[in-house]
Amino acid sequence: MDLPPPQKRKRSASPPPLQPSAAPIDLSLLEALEKSQQNTIETLDLKTLKKLALSLERRLNANTAARLKYPDNPDKFADSELELHDELQKLKILAGAPELYPDLVSLGTVNSITGLLNHDNTDIAIDAVTLLQDLTDADVIEDNDESAQVLVEALIENNAVELLVQNLGRLSDSDPDESAAIYNTLSTIENLIEVKPSVSELVCEKTKLLKWLQARIKIREFDSNKQYASEILAILLQNSVANQKRFGQMNGVDTLLQAVAMYKSKDPKTGDEEEMVENLFDCLCCLLMPLENKEKFVKAEGVELMIIIMNQKKSCYGSAIRALDFAMTNYPPACERFIDVMGLKTAFPAFMVSILYKAMGFLCIVPLSKKNKKKHSKEELEERLISLIASLFGGILRGSRRERLLSKFVENECEKIDRLMELYMRYSNRVKAETERLNQLELDDLELIAVILGHLWTSEHPRMRARIELLLKQQKLTKKDVKDILQEYHDNIGDLDGPEEKERAQSKIVKFISALK
Repeated sequence: MDLPPPQKRKRSASPPPLQPSAAPIDLSLLEALEKSQQNTIETLDLKTLKKLALSLERRLNANTAARLKYPDNPDKFADSELELHDELQKLKILAGAPELYPDLVSLGTVNSITGLLNHDNTDIAIDAVTLLQDLTDADVIEDNDESAQVLVEALIENNAVELLVQNLGRLSDSDPDESAAIYNTLSTIENLIEVKPSVSELVCEKTKLLKWLQARIKIREFDSNKQYASEILAILLQNSVANQKRFGQMNGVDTLLQAVAMYKSKDPKTGDEEEMVENLFDCLCCLLMPLENKEKFVKAEGVELMIIIMNQKKSCYGSAIRALDFAMTNYPPACERFIDVMGLKTAFPAFMVSILYKAMGFLCIVPLSKKNKKKHSKEELEERLISLIASLFGGILRGSRRERLLSKFVENECEKIDRLMELYMRYSNRVKAETERLNQLELDDLELIAVILGHLWTSEHPRMRARIELLLKQQKLTKKDVKDILQEYHDNIGDLDGPEEKERAQSKIVKFISALK
């Protein structure tokens, strides 16, 4: 089964809370300020934009001149930096008129804003980050795709990506303002990727963002920025083989294994921490797509760790199964290690259990979107276990390990064959009932079950064959029904892994079909 990388988008972590003000808030003043801002936004036009842009340039030039004239006397340029701060704050109203972004670019203002990311005064750099975060916010640019593209292209041309990451290096969580700026920087990078997906590879190729994120998730203590770092890393790895290989070469597999190992015998304390752990497992599954990273996973005893997590039956249970499935898909050494370290004793009880622990979930692979979060379910876990067992049969073709795998289907009066046929009937009935709006995942699961039945049948074990025939007869089915599913699976095998692998996989299915006479 060709498994796409996990593609899930978590809601963004909240920025660090601001300290409460000691003075009481005058609500009437706030209301008046809000009303004045709304009126300003309503009248924002090209003329107003030009005034704002010109004012920014004047303040920027004044600040630059003052710094050059009095490099060792901050008091001499402090006022100019306060004025520059005010101008950057004024530009935030542009988020209310994204249709003016092309004009902002043509005026050269984007170049000036980007340059301020590298300002010697960290507070000014933070102002620039906050402004860019506001201008690129998904809610702002949602219905202005063309304008957003123009803005993002200009930011890239002016090295905003590189400067944003450089700025991360001088920010610290010990300062509340800088901690909030870290969040806003990550948010801006995420927004850029949302508009222009190729930024995900660009930022890893030209900056040290991966290294920064790696260091961040190594920190044992949980905070909102560690959560957001795990989300950004998942986004960077999700569809990029180049990034997956690059992070793998940075010892990324071991980093992620150490990060999730913290939760092998304990559950996350909060919902935000739980999301972070799920993000980390998403990263791990993405990283396990390239063959060389599967090898690193096995050498780092990742198989053993996932089995330990499963045995602990904590909230990471399903995520561990998901990671094992990715590691074992088209990689026999992982399948062999799984059997050698008694993984069958862990996987098959889960396969047989009809009512699973409430916390035993995993995140289904779904497209990333800001509002798309799929909850865990017993059925999704069943689907992942089906895939894992199919991977075992595909990776263990002969020898004592194969015998140990097959023997699991004979023990306890062939109860696992009964369970397999139960699942086969469930998915078969759904496929028949929902032909017009067929869920492709359900068809994939039905095909995988048929493949497992093919493996069992070609073992030529008399008890297995007798049990399969009996159960088919009880459901008024024949071997031809299984052969038809296998034929469809055969016809749908792609050549993503190369023509030789496709031919090998199809040849195996042909043998199953021929054996089911």
